[in-house]
Amino acid sequence: MSLTQLATWNALAQHKPEIESQHLREMFAQDPDRASKFTTEAANIFVDYSKNLITEETISKLMALAEECGMQSAIADMFEGKKINNTEGRAVLHTALRNRSDRPVMVDGENVMQEINACLAKMRAFSNAVDSGEFSGYTGKKLRTIVNIGIGGSFLGPKVVSDSLKPYWKEGYDLKYIANIDGTDVAEVTKDLDPETTLFVVCSKSFGTLETLKNAEACREWFYSKGGKLEDVKHHFIAVSTNQKAATEFGIDAENLFPLWDWVGGRYSLWSAIGLPQAIVVGMDNFEKLLEGAFQMDEHFRTAPLNENLPVILGMLGVWYHNFFDSEAHAILLYDEYLKELPNHMQQCDMESNGKRVLTNGEEINYQTGPVIWGGTGTNGQHAYHQLLHQGTRLIPADFVMPLKSQNPIADHHAWLFANFLGQQQAMLEGKTEAEVMAELTAKGMSEDDAKELAPHKVIPGNRPCNTIMFEKGTPETIGALIAMYEHRVYVQGVVWEVNSFDQWGVELGKVLGNAVFDALQSGDVSAYDSSSAALINKFRESM
Repeated sequence: MSLTQLATWNALAQHKPEIESQHLREMFAQDPDRASKFTTEAANIFVDYSKNLITEETISKLMALAEECGMQSAIADMFEGKKINNTEGRAVLHTALRNRSDRPVMVDGENVMQEINACLAKMRAFSNAVDSGEFSGYTGKKLRTIVNIGIGGSFLGPKVVSDSLKPYWKEGYDLKYIANIDGTDVAEVTKDLDPETTLFVVCSKSFGTLETLKNAEACREWFYSKGGKLEDVKHHFIAVSTNQKAATEFGIDAENLFPLWDWVGGRYSLWSAIGLPQAIVVGMDNFEKLLEGAFQMDEHFRTAPLNENLPVILGMLGVWYHNFFDSEAHAILLYDEYLKELPNHMQQCDMESNGKRVLTNGEEINYQTGPVIWGGTGTNGQHAYHQLLHQGTRLIPADFVMPLKSQNPIADHHAWLFANFLGQQQAMLEGKTEAEVMAELTAKGMSEDDAKELAPHKVIPGNRPCNTIMFEKGTPETIGALIAMYEHRVYVQGVVWEVNSFDQWGVELGKVLGNAVFDALQSGDVSAYDSSSAALINKFRESM
């Protein structure tokens, strides 16, 4: 039976007019206990979802839909290592990477925890060796600048980790990233590096990802230009890859290769050896605390009842808006400068996962999937795109995310940050009616006629949904739990929409076509191209 034919789906469709007839102002006025009814906490993450267009009946119906879609068994299937990535015949076990219990995780009849723990031990040993100088540059100097070469999941998630844990960086280290194949990226990162104290970490499962390989080759050429030799590469380049042959041919010592597994998707790989650059900089103890926080959220997701389950609640609220209110986007608004990269990571994690047009069985979908994810830091956004949130024509649900305590308490800045954090949510909830605007303007001495002319421009509808997500402080454990919560939210929606959240064939097509265009740039043969593409290829060739 199609999703839209389910009784629970139709019950929500019939329920929607009841919600539309009410305003959040009225809902709070009618129920003084509303906030306490719609708050949940897990793994030290507190979520108040009372400022959503919901009643207790709405939540009950959303949970009924989740149950009818087989949510509990789908969650169990992931943790049990079943091959839920059906198009590639793979298990999906990024959760195994952060399994801090003695519980075995089985893949094809074998417990993979021994391999995972061996990898963590190798990461710790290498990190310690860099710290002590046992693993040093070719001239014997300590390695103090780590350059992460990777793209997609080998860049976005890791950068969230390193940025959000900046207060935990060990003294004397620096961490830089090269991802884009634009030569400017390499040039800008390498121009101030010391070749004797720089360690490049090439993060590519296949050791063949175009951008990563080209950037690694460019960094090696830079290293040669600064006096390094082929035999010195092994002192300054290591890799996270399954392709030992390609990595060793590049010049990397086989001992300095770290494993990946095909049951770890790229956008979920920050928990693996892909996180080695971050582990070196923040220390393995803090990296394992990151895993511990994620594990706590995993356990909550795996065991909590649906109506108390944070990822399930957040995921189903997204379904409510995207499928029943025709919302097409979701904003993540960070009131923490250290978390400013989170929307970029979640763009990939969510849009690459659920940006799908067919069901797991290959049939076309007749309802909306995958929202557009965007966001940034407050209060910067308040002076930019928040205008659209408050007075635009689109309904865009938003997450407001903030720590209760600042890593850098300066004067009363954090109190002002919280005041803006909550003030924006109140504006989304309450808005300002025309009567309130008129009263405000006339009280300031404006004539009634002038006030009537200006009032429509100052009316703010309110009734815009948002979630409040808070935690004590941005510790490694908290950041791990926060990222894991968002990962699971994506899976929840994928289960409801019946899509494979773990493949990305649209990305693959672009790579293949890009390779063909590169060949045409070299040969000049544009016979296979449409007139626009052919003209653009020729225009570029003229500039070569």
